[in-house]
This record gives sequence, C-alpha cells and structure tokens, in this order.
Amino acid sequence: MSFRINTNIAALNAYNALAKANHEQQNSQLRLATRKRINSVGDDVSGFNVGKSLDSKVKLMGAAKGNIGSAKDMLSTAESALLLVKDKLTQIRSYVADASDATKDREALADNIKSLGEEIKNIFATTKFNDTNILMGSTALSSMGAGATVATATDTARSKGLVFQTGADATDVINLDFASGLASGGAASGGYGTSTVSTAVSNAISSFTTFTTAAGGTQDAFGLEIAMLASTTSTTTDDSKIGTLETQVDKALSKIGNYTQRLDVKDEYLTSAITNAQSSVSRLFDADMAMEQLNATKNQIGGQVATSMLGQLNFAPQNVLSLFG
Repeated sequence: MSFRINTNIAALNAYNALAKANHEQQNSQLRLATRKRINSVGDDVSGFNVGKSLDSKVKLMGAAKGNIGSAKDMLSTAESALLLVKDKLTQIRSYVADASDATKDREALADNIKSLGEEIKNIFATTKFNDTNILMGSTALSSMGAGATVATATDTARSKGLVFQTGADATDVINLDFASGLASGGAASGGYGTSTVSTAVSNAISSFTTFTTAAGGTQDAFGLEIAMLASTTSTTTDDSKIGTLETQVDKALSKIGNYTQRLDVKDEYLTSAITNAQSSVSRLFDADMAMEQLNATKNQIGGQVATSMLGQLNFAPQNVLSLFG
C-alpha cells in the first residue's frame, strides 16, 4: 500500500459512487413525482417517439368518436323528421280514400290535405342540425370535395353528402348522402328558402298544397283533384304523387339505417383501438411506482453509505502524520 496525499484516489472513487447514487435517487424520485417512466427524450428516445405518435393517434381517434356521435345524432334527427313525413303521407292517403265517398265534404278534405302538405313542406324546410339543413338544398347534399375550402367550395365542387371523419387518418371518412333523393342544389323555388328540394319532392308537395279546379271548386271537382294524388301511370310501380314522395322517403330512411349500422361498427372499432393504444402508451410512459419506490429507497441508503465512506477516506491521508512523530 502506497501513501499519497496530493491525490486521494480512494476518496475520489467514493465521491463518484456518491454522485451516481444521488443521480439514480433523483431519477427515481422524479419518476415517483411525475408517475412517468419517460420524463425527457433522453430517458428513452425510441419509446418517447413511439409513445408520442400513439398518444397523437389516441387524441385523433377520440375526436373521430365525437364525430361519430354527432353523425348519429344528425341521422337520428333526420330519421325523426322523415318518420313524421311518412305519418303525414299516411293521413293524406286516408283523406284520399275518404274523398271517394260522395257523402264526405271534399272541400274540407282538400283543406286538410293542404294543411298536411304545408306541414310536410315545413318539415323539409326547417329540419336542421347545428343550423345545417339536412333534408333539402345544397347543404343536405353537399360538403367540401377534394381541394375545396370553406371559403371557395361551391355546389359543383362538392360531393353529395355530409362528410364526417371517422378515424385517425384524414382519409378515413364516411359520406352520409341519405338525402340525395330528397334534396337539390338548384336555385330557390316554392318558398323553401335559399335552397330547394328535388323535382320529384317539390312536385309532390306542390300537389298537396295547391288545388286548382276547372269547375270552380265544386265538391266533384275537389274529389277529382284529390283522387289524382293517388293515380298511377304504371301497373308495376306507384307513380302517384303520394307514392313518389313516399318512395324517396323510404329510400332515405333505409340509407339512414345503413349508415347508423356502419357508424356503430366504426364506434366499436374506435373504442377498442383507443383502449389498445392507451395501453401501449401506458406501458411506454407510466412508471412502475412500486419498483421506483424500491429504487429510491435503495439509492437513498446507498447515498448515505457513500457519504460516510467519503468522509472516512477524506481523512485517510492523515495517517501519514504518524510517520513524522
């Protein structure tokens, strides 16, 4: 054993051990405080990048779930309105049947049909979701197509339907064009506001709301006009005014049902995907609290021992003084 006093190598080694123990203790305490295993990129570069990417996807999928919820609510609103239209059409059919009875007041029946027609017209004009008309006009058919912006999108530049993003990727969308048989992006007509319905729907509603008779409104004339609402030109399809509108409403309701089923599947998938992604993020970022507590305790004890040893080794060179007695 050599005796040197200029450089105390043993004390330096003890100092290094103390610094390492303190550093490890601080890391464990920081992880306990933040509850995170990765607190900076330097802790785990690969894990940090992967975890942040997954965390971003989780947020996007969460937003997509919100979009799906909004889409379902919108479809539910449209469904309720169209079911009301079907109910009104059934009432009109009953009045048409009543009009075949010569003892009934056909003028009163005509007034009832007009009233129901106005209600149907009002349903198409006022059924909105978040101030967007969903049964008629360009808003019901259209949303921005590729390359279009909010400021520049036009009817011709849009794709038919209301588009909702239903996934983490911007291309993962669903186009809800359930109203394509009901709505039209054409010019305003018939008092519908700034946009209109399709020609078939407009003609049907107009026939319900307007009765013009050559005979000046006699009972027989009103009966003839009412009967025309249910007349058909084909033996295989119902081409009556009532049947035409009913067919378009039924098609829209069928599409709403199909889209609702698709949205349910997407919602179920996103719920599972978010759970799995969050599990991966947790595995990468979350600290094992029990293990970190063990490490913190171990390094605290190690630091205390290293401090004691450093103190003893600092005084070790004083043994040299005994040689000069």
